[in-house]
Amino acid sequence: MNVISTNIAQPTKFIWNGEEITTGIYKKPTDVPIYLGKKDVRGDEISDRKVHGGEFKACYLFSANQYPYWQGLYPNLDWTYGMLGENLTVENLDEKQLFIGDVYKLGNALVQITQPREPCFKFAHKFGTEAVLQQFIDQGYSGTYIRVLEEGHVKTGDHFKLITSAKDSVSIFDFFELLYAENKNPNHINLLLNNDALPQRTRKRLKFYLR
Repeated sequence: MNVISTNIAQPTKFIWNGEEITTGIYKKPTDVPIYLGKKDVRGDEISDRKVHGGEFKACYLFSANQYPYWQGLYPNLDWTYGMLGENLTVENLDEKQLFIGDVYKLGNALVQITQPREPCFKFAHKFGTEAVLQQFIDQGYSGTYIRVLEEGHVKTGDHFKLITSAKDSVSIFDFFELLYAENKNPNHINLLLNNDALPQRTRKRLKFYLR
């Protein structure tokens, strides 16, 4: 896996159900390295820190390999990297091979795989239709958030070096599928409940499904 685009956003406003909303989903490629901090990417807009940013969602990654699929569905949009709201566009990122808790060296930073992205109304607004939310779920390749264990700069061309493989974990792909599955896989849930790469509130939510 290697970084082919670093992306950040300035605050963008739009009207949703009569209310003015500010979002950081409109990310654009930069021509300089970006700095991964413990709770966010320096200089990047995070408008709602209840669902973005913070220790377990400090930076969002999406696979460049999935761009042709989305461009095929929405050919009339203005396509640049960052279109899916990611800070890092990564070539050959495969959610089936990324396990929650895996630790990678990336640029000057040390990062940990945490959780998939769940699409929201801001994502729908950017694509111009709420249909994109179900399309994103059905397609299954969600990208991943990361935790920044050691802060540092990341630039285009940087490669991921696996430092530690998580034991008894679940892939980002399987976790994303679990979130929306009608019948939840109890084995996956039990593995996730003991994974400290997930915040307590997420594990509490998963524990509810075992009732």
